[in-house]
Amino acid sequence: MNHKTAVVILNWNGKHFLERFLDVLLERTPQPWAQVYIADNGSTDESVSWLKETHPNLPLILFDKNYGYTGGYNKALRQIDADYYVLLNSDVEVSPDWLPPLVEYLEQNKEYGICMPKVLSWTKQDTFEYAGACGGYIDRLGFPFCRGRILTHIEKDEGQYDHPVPVFWASGVCMVVQADLFHRLGGLDDDFFAHMEEIDFCWRAHWAGYRAAVVPASTIFHVGGGTLPNDSPHKLYLNYRNNLLMLYKNLSRRGVVFILPARWFLDHVSAITYFFQGKWSFMGSVYKAHIHFWKKLRFMKRHKDVPAPNLRGVMYRGSIILRFFLSFKKIVFSKLRME
Repeated sequence: MNHKTAVVILNWNGKHFLERFLDVLLERTPQPWAQVYIADNGSTDESVSWLKETHPNLPLILFDKNYGYTGGYNKALRQIDADYYVLLNSDVEVSPDWLPPLVEYLEQNKEYGICMPKVLSWTKQDTFEYAGACGGYIDRLGFPFCRGRILTHIEKDEGQYDHPVPVFWASGVCMVVQADLFHRLGGLDDDFFAHMEEIDFCWRAHWAGYRAAVVPASTIFHVGGGTLPNDSPHKLYLNYRNNLLMLYKNLSRRGVVFILPARWFLDHVSAITYFFQGKWSFMGSVYKAHIHFWKKLRFMKRHKDVPAPNLRGVMYRGSIILRFFLSFKKIVFSKLRME
């Protein structure tokens, strides 16, 4: 059966999140035009048995192992027929009427293939959440930041960003995408496994002539750190490696020549900083990321040779890191010039 919208949760050992948030999601997701699916990424906790016992009629897609965020969603969405896909984390509490504004925005603005809601912290609900906040952006060196969250500085939500705007990327915490576009782009990049795959996907959508937006009329609350904690060396490794992969794939040839050497220098400065902080596992993660990036390089496919997308207003032309430290870590998005 074709549903207009498929809300797909990719679960991996997240029984505690499903117990807390799934019933709220089911209650607040409009039927019959939207259907919730659970794709289980080889969980070893009691997620699957709990789902079968408590929600026997809920569509459940089972995998034999953990294929990561990218592989899990790619495998799941190939099995689901819908007009729109919602990629939703399991550690999310949705608000009432959260879904219609997102789907309606894509229906009414055909040049937009991707959108996201406003993402607030579940533990501090008057504050934006790190992973997406109110829309994702990127600077010229490839460092991502958000409307409402620049690096480690996170703003309170006081309604200052309650209007829809174009963004560079939509958060994988809750990303709504046209199904046709998802499959046309080949889905998420399996090489990423997890982290920054949504930024790469949105960048490829820009190359294909589409845009992304944040729709703050929809709000969700995200716990965060549900799969890998923020202090995980493996998470740091994935972020550094995948950022390099993303840049190589999506920059222009000129950008590759000038930006990648600059990132090599800045990443090594980060590694040295971790060394002096005594965070030797973090330093190792940075070097490991660069080694694995260069090993993968000859197998990577770059974008097709088409006119570069217009990224005015969604890519910061300066250095967000430099601006962050010059402002003593207190810079807010509204003070940036994004022209």
